[in-house]
Amino acid sequence: MNRYLERASLTWTDDSVRLINTPTQLAKSSFFYMQEAGYFKTMPPYFTERKNLNSFLILYTLSGNGRLQYESGEYTLSAGQCFFIHCKKHHRYYALEGPQWEFLWLHFYGSSSLGYYQEFERNGFYIPDIPEKAAFESDLRQIIAINQDKTAASELVTSQLILSLLTKLLILNFTGRTSSFDIPPYVQGCSKYIDTHFQEDPSLEQLASLQHISKYYLSREFKRYMGITIQDYLVNTRITYAKELLKYTHMPVGEIAFACGMHNVSHFINLFKARESMTPLSYRRHWKD
Repeated sequence: MNRYLERASLTWTDDSVRLINTPTQLAKSSFFYMQEAGYFKTMPPYFTERKNLNSFLILYTLSGNGRLQYESGEYTLSAGQCFFIHCKKHHRYYALEGPQWEFLWLHFYGSSSLGYYQEFERNGFYIPDIPEKAAFESDLRQIIAINQDKTAASELVTSQLILSLLTKLLILNFTGRTSSFDIPPYVQGCSKYIDTHFQEDPSLEQLASLQHISKYYLSREFKRYMGITIQDYLVNTRITYAKELLKYTHMPVGEIAFACGMHNVSHFINLFKARESMTPLSYRRHWKD
């Protein structure tokens, strides 16, 4: 069994806030839930060092500077930056000399927390700059406020706010922005063309030509903003249409495959099963039942 490690020098100002929470069994089984949260103004020799803590930590710097050691890397933490780490891994963060390091922080957990973290660091760990600072800070402050004066809805609202923070971080991971609506017109144009022409088997060259850009640039930017490749988007669009036909028509599977633009029925069945964990006929029976 891995031993829990924690060392710390807790030098913070009197107006700092630290909340410890004991979640209900419902929260533990169904929600994202707060373990601890707070607002700190720190100065050297403040530091925290841990390992093997079953928790995830989001820390957002308001002012001053700190330093994080994590996954064999070292990162300076400045105003408007955030880190998101898995506390099972060894980590150490501390205040630097100069103005007080002021930050908001949240320890949380929940059944899908690991999946969100793994998606966040899929392309390597990094320290994001938060573009929409007011919204991100507001979510953290609301979590603190709600858990200082609890009501029957506190755990549910806290879960919603944690999900909001995680969603912002993952969207930022894909696009470099915290808004999902800032997708470039050439990416939107490509996805809309696939939505209406998926039966015609559009090629990457054709899609790039329609958007007047390089096929390599379109391929890279599409995955960056949509989170999947153009080919996967095309297949998903076809599978979505196939599901509609399976549910609301009596067409045979072979005809449905052709109607979706896929002329190899066995390949269509394999792709459908890979995405839905059942064959097209099983899917039809499931919805009929």
